[in-house]
Amino acid sequence: MAIKRALISVSDKTGIIELAQGLSQSGIAILSTGGTAKLLQKAGITVTEVSNYTGFPEMLDGRVKTLHPKIHGGILACRDLPEHMQALEQANIPTIDLVVINLYPFSQTIAKPDSNIEDAIENIDIGGPTLIRAAAKNYQHVTVVTNPEDYACLLTEIKSTNGAIGLEHRFKLAQKAFSHTASYDSAISNYLTAIDANNHHHVFPDRLNVNFSMRQELRYGENPHQAAAFYGELTPLKGGIASYTQLQGKALSFNNIADTDTAWECVKTFDNPACVIVKHANPCGVAIADTPLAAYKLAFTTDTTSAFGGIIAFNRTLDGPTAEAIITQFVEVIVAPALTDEAKQVLAQKVNIRVLTIPLSSGSNQFDFKRVGGGMLAQTPDNRNITTSELKVVTKVQPTPQQLQDFLFAWRVVKFVKSNAIVFCENGQTLGIGAGQMSRVDSARIATIKAQQAALALSNSVVASDAFFPFRDGLDVVVEAGAKAIIQPGGSVRDAEVIAAADEHGVTMVFSGIRHFRH
Repeated sequence: MAIKRALISVSDKTGIIELAQGLSQSGIAILSTGGTAKLLQKAGITVTEVSNYTGFPEMLDGRVKTLHPKIHGGILACRDLPEHMQALEQANIPTIDLVVINLYPFSQTIAKPDSNIEDAIENIDIGGPTLIRAAAKNYQHVTVVTNPEDYACLLTEIKSTNGAIGLEHRFKLAQKAFSHTASYDSAISNYLTAIDANNHHHVFPDRLNVNFSMRQELRYGENPHQAAAFYGELTPLKGGIASYTQLQGKALSFNNIADTDTAWECVKTFDNPACVIVKHANPCGVAIADTPLAAYKLAFTTDTTSAFGGIIAFNRTLDGPTAEAIITQFVEVIVAPALTDEAKQVLAQKVNIRVLTIPLSSGSNQFDFKRVGGGMLAQTPDNRNITTSELKVVTKVQPTPQQLQDFLFAWRVVKFVKSNAIVFCENGQTLGIGAGQMSRVDSARIATIKAQQAALALSNSVVASDAFFPFRDGLDVVVEAGAKAIIQPGGSVRDAEVIAAADEHGVTMVFSGIRHFRH
């Protein structure tokens, strides 16, 4: 059955004139409301305003305009049910075969710094979701479009079939429509349940609704017997892993995506050219330098064994010489904000290397989630960085200017290492990393061993511990290995004992006051 009549009412006017022109040229009558009708009329398109069509004017400042039997009857009638069609005929209601709708900008409104509950309430669409749900429910007979990205495909099919949209296409559009209203209602629920009657905002809503769309189905999860998929937010975070563009290589795996996220989030915290190498969710080498190549060489030196098959991230454009250095090793993923043409040509020699670009942005997720049996944990992201002015020197020996800079470097690295975490570094380069142990002293021993295996001297190193030393034994291990400066949060009941141990060894130690557990 060909489309004869369309209803258009959109907040986002992107592409709507071109769509309406195409519909009109195909002989489809157009109904419209308010600002949309005026825009189309100004463009020379014949439009019937809904108020003229229903014989009932808009009222309550536009809150009521499409909520009318002549609109919803024309949308909801099943064309293959004689009693439905007879009812329309008796009421003199024509069918509406196409509904093009998008909703008031609720999410955009509440995202404004000066937004308030009154603005939010006025941007809760009523008629729009009702029209969308009605048309989507009746997808067997009605086409509904909620995304301007679908206009071109719609017009192409209309022109090639004399206005008849196939059932499969209508069903896909209906799926999008229901997802669209679900996302819209979720945003409203999240906003309203995070404020009280006095408009005081809370961090977490009482009812948390999350909406993601499938980005890709994955071969398997962490292990081959686990099914997996990658979902992205409906509006992807700029600068997050979900915004990646893949330039070459095999499809990303579950573990690739998880590890690349760690590498990317770590590398983008640095202002200087930086390189981060991640293996099994932990950084195994991090460095800053004057160039990406120099940073890569320093990061790789930290742990050449673990870097095998790793994820390599840069916060600068990847150039040809750096790409040449990388392809001498086995690499799973390379990610950077951009690549030079020379780098692309070099990496093309290794067709299986996954090469990604992601816009460099400091944004972060609103919440971090961890699924547990029958529920979910939610927290704000750990995006807290420190400055030297926040450091509290607690020992007799004062840190040197270079040690202060290494404190900041080490503190950014340790935040991305699984707890318990110990990181040795010097001059903007990691020297040994101990991660994920049940005791802090064991992480200290492992970090020391890693540095020894890489033949990296620890005689003037700085050490970061993601949480306080519960006993002096962990500090003793790192100092005996050569550390001359330690940064830790402090806060242990044995802080005095640990400080005394540092003074006994003649090293400097600062407290950050910030813990960085990562599980």
